[in-house]
Amino acid sequence: MKVHLKVWRQKNASVRGEFKTYTSPELNPNMSFLEMLDVVNEDLAGYGEEPIAFDHDCREGICGTCSLVINGKPHGPHRGVATCQTYLRSFQDGDEIVIEPWRARAFPIVKDLVCDRKAFDRIQQAGGFITVRTGAAPDANSIPVPKENSDLAMDAAQCIGCGACVAACKNASAMLFVAAKVSHLGLLPQGQPERNRRVKAMVERMDTEGFGACTVTGSCEAVCPKGISLDFIARMNRDYATALIKGDPKKVAGGGAG
Repeated sequence: MKVHLKVWRQKNASVRGEFKTYTSPELNPNMSFLEMLDVVNEDLAGYGEEPIAFDHDCREGICGTCSLVINGKPHGPHRGVATCQTYLRSFQDGDEIVIEPWRARAFPIVKDLVCDRKAFDRIQQAGGFITVRTGAAPDANSIPVPKENSDLAMDAAQCIGCGACVAACKNASAMLFVAAKVSHLGLLPQGQPERNRRVKAMVERMDTEGFGACTVTGSCEAVCPKGISLDFIARMNRDYATALIKGDPKKVAGGGAG
């Protein structure tokens, strides 16, 4: 099969980008989307053109590095998968496929389909950690955790930080990402010492990074490759309100009230 690609090309953040159209060489329908881009790049290199820059690492839906908007949807047409788990058999021979990077002020474009997502790292550094000594692996059983809490914590911990939630949101909100990172620690006994400080610091850092406020349209949950629930946003808002009451009520962050 062959497909026609309409790809966003941009040399760097200071240069205006544009779409360019390419026709792929013959492809195997069982190729992943990223393997298809590899083949297209080999073809471009053979013609002396600069390959398309795109992010990738594990290619197993684990790392969250792959970050493409495919035909207007982050990660492609299917639910619960990352870009690297999208296959050409999802498309028809001769289809036009539009490929773009994440579009958000807090995710500036580096080159072509690559954007800078270090804003997520800075949010995590603001409070996504614990100071309790957890000991070695056998010590994990020494602190009982209710099954409901452990299950919810594991659900939240599945977030791979890919940024699809931001790319899908009309406000470019990072609330689903932050809620997952806040909740998976806040649900466990080891995360309690920093619980109030954590949620305030991470929400305020999110606002500082320039992400928009949440208006609960649900687009983030719909495109999340790990199916992170909107319920975690409600949980984080409750924790945030509690932290404000117990702490300094003057320090109110706009995004957390969304």
